[in-house]
Amino acid sequence: MSGRVAAISLRIAQAIPVIIGVIVISFLLTRALPGDPAVQFAGAAATPESIEQVRRSLGLDKPLPEQFIIYVGNLLQGDLGQSVATGRPVIEELTARLPASLELTLTALLLSCLVAIPLGILAATRPGSWVDQLCRLLVTAGVSLPTFFTGLVLIYVFYYLLGIAPSPLGRLDFIYLEPPHVTGFFLIDSLLAGDLATFMGALRQLILPAVTLALFTLAPIARMTRAAMLSALGADYIRTARAAGLDRRKILYGYAFRNALLPVVTTLGMVFSFVLGANVLVEKVFAWPGIGSYAVEALVTSDYAAVQGFVLAMALLFVVLNLLIDLAYSIIDPRFGADAR
Repeated sequence: MSGRVAAISLRIAQAIPVIIGVIVISFLLTRALPGDPAVQFAGAAATPESIEQVRRSLGLDKPLPEQFIIYVGNLLQGDLGQSVATGRPVIEELTARLPASLELTLTALLLSCLVAIPLGILAATRPGSWVDQLCRLLVTAGVSLPTFFTGLVLIYVFYYLLGIAPSPLGRLDFIYLEPPHVTGFFLIDSLLAGDLATFMGALRQLILPAVTLALFTLAPIARMTRAAMLSALGADYIRTARAAGLDRRKILYGYAFRNALLPVVTTLGMVFSFVLGANVLVEKVFAWPGIGSYAVEALVTSDYAAVQGFVLAMALLFVVLNLLIDLAYSIIDPRFGADAR
């Protein structure tokens, strides 16, 4: 236990310079964005005097070092600034939109794991078979088809042609009311409220975008599972276990799969961190009010505070995700905590 705590403390200490670097780089890059947020905020009919007044109210008339000091001071107070586009505090926007992206991403990863991991194991145990060829086909299709194309095809088939999917217009149909906010995850909040109708409505809205994203995330997970299992099955300890007459399922899942889990967990973490910020195409196709579409809208309007808040939120999520991966490593292989000190 002490080794695990030391490993987590070390990772947290290593993450502090990363967070500082993200804050500095995001601040400088947002200032390099084309466009003037004061002009956007003042409106198309604004006079030069009103634009200058808005610039002063936003603090954009001050020197860059002074702007940075003010920004860091606000950060230490938990203030991410105010969005120019919406007029709301950025922290409120992120708090409202982040659960939507997390719910979509986690559901998609769960679906892809339920398919990709068993398929990768079967492909590794039967190389050259039809299962292996199916795995290769899914991997190729998953990385080749753009997510927006897959989403549009699914909408056309299941909503337009078959009529069995709800309209792709956000997290809930207009006939339902949002459940009381507890976690921000509509599926969990509706169950906590005992509202099965809203739960089923939220689930139906979630299926198509989650399947779209799952088809994309399935490819790297299946490929890594197959490669890791092939490597594990060819190891000396597996041949020794077979020679000792151990049960085939015990060898496959108790020894080979457990040792293959480390690269699979690493891949899951990488896929999650990438997809959470890059699923904007899926969010746009299905009108999903997530953090990705919020970041793109902020970039278009040169909304400094919103862009910086998005980058900082993603950096913090990445740090937390790395800590969770380290914990998973120490559970899968207890030697990891001792080696990480």
